[in-house]
Amino acid sequence: MKMRAVQVSKARGSFEIVERDVPEPKWGQVRVRVEACGICHSDAMVKEAAFPGLALPRIPGHEIAGRVDAVGEGVVPWKPGDRVGVGWHGGHCFTCDRCRRGLFLNCENAKVTGIHHDGGYAEYAVVPAESLARIPESLSAVEAGPLLCAGVTTFNALRNSGARPGDTIAVQGIGGLGHLGIQYAARLGFRTIALSRGADKEALALELGAHEYVDTAKTPAAEALQKLGGADVVLATAPSAEAIGSVIDGLKPRGTLLLVAAAHEAFPVHAFAMLSGRRIQGWPSGTSIDSEDALRFSALHGVKPRTEVFPLERAEEAYERVMQNRARFRAVLTP
Repeated sequence: MKMRAVQVSKARGSFEIVERDVPEPKWGQVRVRVEACGICHSDAMVKEAAFPGLALPRIPGHEIAGRVDAVGEGVVPWKPGDRVGVGWHGGHCFTCDRCRRGLFLNCENAKVTGIHHDGGYAEYAVVPAESLARIPESLSAVEAGPLLCAGVTTFNALRNSGARPGDTIAVQGIGGLGHLGIQYAARLGFRTIALSRGADKEALALELGAHEYVDTAKTPAAEALQKLGGADVVLATAPSAEAIGSVIDGLKPRGTLLLVAAAHEAFPVHAFAMLSGRRIQGWPSGTSIDSEDALRFSALHGVKPRTEVFPLERAEEAYERVMQNRARFRAVLTP
């Protein structure tokens, strides 16, 4: 049996539409019939062959939503027909010191979906069983795909931030991560402030659930936040070193700058600004059970990504829209 797939064969080359044999699941693996797969900025690490040790050709994609098609030996409790999703965290070893402490996301031998093994830019994907999350029936595959990366990343970061309902969360940036971060922050019970440049973003921010909007083109972010009483947490979702650095003085004493976006450049941090107990923390995505929690919460509270949908044949176009920040706000491929 054959399948269509989009693969990267050489660094900085174009995506190729190819026909491959449908892979068979081995021990501990599950084959998923892909119904949708989101495109993420980090897929550039495959396109540019920038991830250490990456072997080409490779099928990218770590925002997979579909159904179990076949299971390998030793797999429980998954069965054909189950609705499942797969995110960035593509498996762990169970035996390293970090896994033995339950820190599966920090496994020394962790796999990344679409990097260490083929991902979801295809009609089928074979993945380790421990990377699967159940998808609620009320979410479509197109809605679920981005929630398995941008969704779980922002949701998991916020619920582990130490903030309590009623605290003030500022979400820096209204993009692929930020438009979900605003929804989660508001629905988790936080006073939610959206930060972005331009008055044109205000209506969208309020529609997503923000209680207040700050146009940083008019008022510097830190100044505006302090006028509003300061932020307990700033969730930094836009990968701009300048924008991230500009919010630190907007934190309350002992407030947290929570990074979920990786700026390529360093941003300045002045020691005096940190002496009040402020801190800077990064947060990765999540394991499969974290993804499952994010999906359930999203279904319960109506959190949904804004998506643009493309067939596999238009993967190059969809990818470029994401890389050029023209997608509003997540691009999703459907086989």
